[in-house]
Amino acid sequence: MTSLYLLEPAPAGAAWAPFAGVRPVAELRAGLWRIRERWEGALQRDTTAILGTHAAGFTEFDEPPAREPMPIEGPAVVAASWFAPAGAPIESVAPVRRLTHGGTTVAWVVPSGEHWERPTDDGPGLEVDGVLLRGAYDLVTALEKLLTADCADFRAAPSTGVPEGSIVLGDPANVICLRAAVEPGVVFDVRNGAVVIEEGAEVRSGTRLEGPAYVGGGTRVLGGFIRGSVFGPECRVRGEIASTVFLGYGNKAHDGFVGHSVVGHWVNLGAGTTTSNLKNTYGPVRLEVGGARIETGRSNLGTLFGDHAKTAIGTMLATGTVVGAGANVFGAPTPPKHVPAFAWGCAGERVSEEGFLTVARRVLARREVAWSDARQDSLRRTYARSLTR
Repeated sequence: MTSLYLLEPAPAGAAWAPFAGVRPVAELRAGLWRIRERWEGALQRDTTAILGTHAAGFTEFDEPPAREPMPIEGPAVVAASWFAPAGAPIESVAPVRRLTHGGTTVAWVVPSGEHWERPTDDGPGLEVDGVLLRGAYDLVTALEKLLTADCADFRAAPSTGVPEGSIVLGDPANVICLRAAVEPGVVFDVRNGAVVIEEGAEVRSGTRLEGPAYVGGGTRVLGGFIRGSVFGPECRVRGEIASTVFLGYGNKAHDGFVGHSVVGHWVNLGAGTTTSNLKNTYGPVRLEVGGARIETGRSNLGTLFGDHAKTAIGTMLATGTVVGAGANVFGAPTPPKHVPAFAWGCAGERVSEEGFLTVARRVLARREVAWSDARQDSLRRTYARSLTR
């Protein structure tokens, strides 16, 4: 049996903020699916381990162990977490030793009896389709490129059909409800892509869903105009949301615009929180993280929110803002473009480790997620790593 390992970026620096040191890149969503899930689907095998120093010891739900990089014995495939394969299965046969995209190596094939130690560009390659990710901001790029096909794949699923009392613009076959609860009066605009609503999700009257869009299990859409976005499990969302990835367990239960953004796990956005996603000059967006300047090449980019970040009521965020994990954003009319991890307000104070863990324990309980020693240890490691970033 060929094993699958996912290799994290090294170093996972400013370009991967606010997730570097917090969670594996492999556990971020590129389109509808997590990067790990995309590799598993493409290669038809489960992941043995995620290899990366920045998130070693990460524990959350169903992910494989995250370990320090190590030599790998074949037969195995070592795949780059910074590449998101498209949906088609990848058939690699001898003498292929690498998978490539645009000439860049994105995976290494290790035959039986051999071992892999580090990335190289040696050996015959096979070109594969997907999205090469330069940093966390390219999760928005992946959303734009992959979500339409990801949602269309669900057309073969056993949908319960168009919910009673709904208004459909486009082909009703693109409304895919998998035993979800949808109130009368919801508008489905599926002229540009399918809308998928998973089992256990709820969509309330007063919502307009424009495809492609995906609503994960247990998520509640409470009203507003939603387009081109993905919501992982157990989110609460309302208002205007465009081209945005909610990784899971996020809360935006009030009005306010969030566009071309990435929202980490357990983020809470206060009522009226609004992201700018376009500069007044209509030029490319630059990120500023810890003194590093990152040219994204994107004209539309909102805010990247790290896990457990929180914003106050009425927070207004500039184009290309990065909010670190565990940060509490308040106290400034317009917060800085980089709010460090575990910031308490915008005046240089910091949340204590025990204070952070206390609040995290309360937040998880609100979604009926069990608190464990393993989860606590993982969050302690996240806090400790933030001290060096």
